[in-house]
Amino acid sequence: MPLPLLRSLQTGRRWRPGPVLRPAVLAAGLAATLLHSGHLAAQAAPAAPRPTQAVQARAGMVVSASAIASQVGRDVLAAGGNAIDAAIATGFALAVTYPTAGNIGGGGFMVVRFPDGRATTIDFRERAPAASRPHMFTDSSGAYSARLHHNSHVSVGVPGTVAGFELAHRKYGRMAWRGLVAPSAALADTGFVVPTGLAASLAGVRNKLGQYEASKAAYYKPDGAPYAAGERLVLRDLGQTLGRIRDAGRDGFYRGTTARLLAAEMQRHGGLITEEDLARYEAAEREPVRGTFMGYDIISMPPPSSGGVAMIEMLNILEGLPLKSQKPDSPQYLHWLAESMRRAFRDRAVHLGDPDFNAIPVAELTGKDYAATLRAGIVADKASVSSPADVRQGYESDETTHYSVVDKDGMAVSVTYTLEAGYGLGAVVDGAGFLLNNEMGDFNGKPGLTDSTGLIGTAPNVAAPGKRMLSSMTPTIVARDGQLVAVVGSPGGRTIINTVMQVVLNLIAFDMPVQQAVNAPRVHHQWLPDRLTVEREGFAPATLDALRAMGHEVRVGGQQGTAHSIAIDRKTGARLGAADPRDRDAGAAGHN
Repeated sequence: MPLPLLRSLQTGRRWRPGPVLRPAVLAAGLAATLLHSGHLAAQAAPAAPRPTQAVQARAGMVVSASAIASQVGRDVLAAGGNAIDAAIATGFALAVTYPTAGNIGGGGFMVVRFPDGRATTIDFRERAPAASRPHMFTDSSGAYSARLHHNSHVSVGVPGTVAGFELAHRKYGRMAWRGLVAPSAALADTGFVVPTGLAASLAGVRNKLGQYEASKAAYYKPDGAPYAAGERLVLRDLGQTLGRIRDAGRDGFYRGTTARLLAAEMQRHGGLITEEDLARYEAAEREPVRGTFMGYDIISMPPPSSGGVAMIEMLNILEGLPLKSQKPDSPQYLHWLAESMRRAFRDRAVHLGDPDFNAIPVAELTGKDYAATLRAGIVADKASVSSPADVRQGYESDETTHYSVVDKDGMAVSVTYTLEAGYGLGAVVDGAGFLLNNEMGDFNGKPGLTDSTGLIGTAPNVAAPGKRMLSSMTPTIVARDGQLVAVVGSPGGRTIINTVMQVVLNLIAFDMPVQQAVNAPRVHHQWLPDRLTVEREGFAPATLDALRAMGHEVRVGGQQGTAHSIAIDRKTGARLGAADPRDRDAGAAGHN
């Protein structure tokens, strides 16, 4: 979106383009779209090359899963907004251009570091409706029902994104709210060119979204065919909802027309959310969880996210091992990673949940002394055993999205938010145009139910009215000696924690440039099931054989996470934006 258009949306005056338009995305050969006086520049974007160098800018940078959304955020920075403003604008734009996880119908977390070194977090995780009960995912016979848990309107939590963005803006934003939402409302109402990744994604979920008439009407052609890359997608109902948010702030979502439409959707399909649930939703500002690693400060999200606690616990374990004596793809290093992951994920299952409902031993779990006791149990050349008698992990979808923002003053914002599964429940709210989450699936299925499928029934994460479900989202900021170093995060369900940690390790322990740190292959272990999953590309067969010889069950999987990150050049202070090549539509957009 060109900067003059952003200004026109702020002032209400019509934008008339001049004879020459600058490109919509200033990043690594990625192309996006321009809204052009109410019409669309309808050329298909070329395929993006795999980036080998970060995008560099002197003043500000936005990196997200959508090059279009990154440009919206970048233009807010260029117009004088701070990193909070740009993060809000980017988040609303992702709700239009990245529907698999970008949202106003879901929730997530924001970590903020101010230029003076202070930090805070915004928790806008979804909450359980007032009618929620511990046994709500059981059928009439009392048996656990995976359908209710994950694939019904009962699985929809009260959305938090709009409230979270409003809280962040009210406390720390600079620009007028209207100007932050208006670009996305216009983008939805006028339409945008479908990029390659979104076209493939919509084609792949046609059966899921096709269960709901409003979803079919929003995301497919009248004959039911998916949109091809380069075609125009218009989302007018979503544009009207964003317009109400633009004009009335959080009340444009949690009260009035949108709230009535959402409550009516729930009533038609047996869901639990009421207008009162929506009106009562509040985001929460929380103290970040903090740790240190090799002299660097780690600032991350506290519970109800498990990510910050688990990552700091793992980094503490690894800090006492001779990491620099190994290469980052060596069997010994990967063994150490797996063993630290194994221990932290067991603690995650036993201890973590909503801090408003549980006493959580954060200080103990993130302490150096506790890490030393865990490290002492690691055998150098032999895998530990994860006993089935120990706590099992529940389901958590891989479909989330993360974005990073740094402004000219050095304010940094790390945001991870989600609908839970890809496209959430798959249901668009009829008349409102946004997708519903199925986030209640992150609560335990049934109190006391632990079985071979990986269900867990421990008390800290059992559903209750108003409770926030446990998450693995790990938006993180790294600093050293009072200076910003990097902004990191990733989607990927429980793999999020390990993906973010490995990017941090690549930056700190192995001194990789940020694009290489993001591109590097990744591994994942989560206690149970007792196996080490590695990305298909990047590890030699001999390395995997060596890990198997140590006793690891090794599974070769697909891609793990998309860690859209920003680093600060130590010498020049330039912002280095690294879009993860695992995400086809991603882009970094900066300004000087």
